[in-house]
Amino acid sequence: MNAAAPRGRRLPLVLRNPSFGRVWTAQLLTQAAGRMFQVGAVWWLVGFAGGERRGLESGLFLMVSTLPAVALASVVARVVARHAHRTVLAVAAAVAGAVAVPVALWAYAGDLPMPAVYAVGLALAACQAVFDPCLTTSVPELVEDTDIEAATGFELSTQSLAGLGGGLLGPLLVDSGGLPAVVAVCGTAYLLAALLVASARFRHATGTSDAPQDPQDGSMAGGEGHGTPAAPRTLRQILAGLPFIRRVLLCFAAANLFTTAVYVVMPLYTRGVLHSTGSTVATLEAALGAGTLVGSFTGARVPGRPIAVGSACLTVMAVALGLPGLRAGHATAIGALAVAGWCVGVIGVRFVALFQRLVPTADKPGFFAVMQALLGATFPLSSLVFGALGDHLGARALCLVQGAGLVPVALALWWLGGRARPDAPRTGPGDAATAAHLTPAGETS
Repeated sequence: MNAAAPRGRRLPLVLRNPSFGRVWTAQLLTQAAGRMFQVGAVWWLVGFAGGERRGLESGLFLMVSTLPAVALASVVARVVARHAHRTVLAVAAAVAGAVAVPVALWAYAGDLPMPAVYAVGLALAACQAVFDPCLTTSVPELVEDTDIEAATGFELSTQSLAGLGGGLLGPLLVDSGGLPAVVAVCGTAYLLAALLVASARFRHATGTSDAPQDPQDGSMAGGEGHGTPAAPRTLRQILAGLPFIRRVLLCFAAANLFTTAVYVVMPLYTRGVLHSTGSTVATLEAALGAGTLVGSFTGARVPGRPIAVGSACLTVMAVALGLPGLRAGHATAIGALAVAGWCVGVIGVRFVALFQRLVPTADKPGFFAVMQALLGATFPLSSLVFGALGDHLGARALCLVQGAGLVPVALALWWLGGRARPDAPRTGPGDAATAAHLTPAGETS
């Protein structure tokens, strides 16, 4: 029997690596819980508790729920860099559970005041702002280098599964049991996630071959040499030393101004255009999550350079998000969100895996905190702007604004790829993995 046969029958990473499987399951639980609360609370505001300015109120809630990832970026970077990652992950999940469970009991005992709903959203988002970049930083401590691509796919697929689970259950629980049911399920999920992380085993990062390769010529950046870990740098220094990646992140941050508005637009579209209930919001969330899930697992197979794939996906998303504004209907909205989700999944896998290999280990805690902050910086603004517009414009018009806004971003990313040409690194010692990741399928660097 040759060696290729056993390799072809290898179990999925989450099964053959129990520690990664537990941490990934914990990530799934935390993100699904956070998504469930966000979607459930927004539908509660739009469909039940909101007044005449329900668009603005739901937008403000989403803004509050996304501020911690931006405001706490530097704090998160220091916490992740200075403390054991298993401890950080377990404590973040446990604190979120400790907040949600008492609030659930309070909600069952009587009406939950609006400020308390906003406060819970802020607290859960703060815990998630610590959990997510810490888990991304921890991937090399949980898997071997050859499994980083697979681990990235599983990690990014979590957002899709969270959209499927949390986005589906949130509105349904609100329709059946009210907001207290949502908070109770969230608290239970967070506490279970803390137990799973505490039972996982983390190995120490090796710190070898950590210097990033210049995306334009493949040379090793930083000048430290021979696998010596670089000294920790400030967040500004990290981005200053990665000019190509910085420009890519800025493009995606601009895209997020329009893509993340879907979480405000979906409930408004359901109520104002489709004239439907929470089950329709759940279906639209599930379509978005299912598309992202498929994209997360097929993204590595999409041929082309990362920049070319990213700009093409943004163009397809522009068409998909604008289509419900031109042709209203359940089927149109579901199909459009599924396509948009697939594009998000593909972009995530291709670029996060790229960043894992180009960013040195010493900089990863700060970099992934910065990445989360940059990509999330436009979410509060997007939620507020589109929420306020939702009180004055129809939901179909908001869909058209989303699609039109993505077009110049797609062109900017395509232009960046033509100038930087990060796909042709010089081959040298240790360059094989990066060259293979940056080069289109079927080509050599």
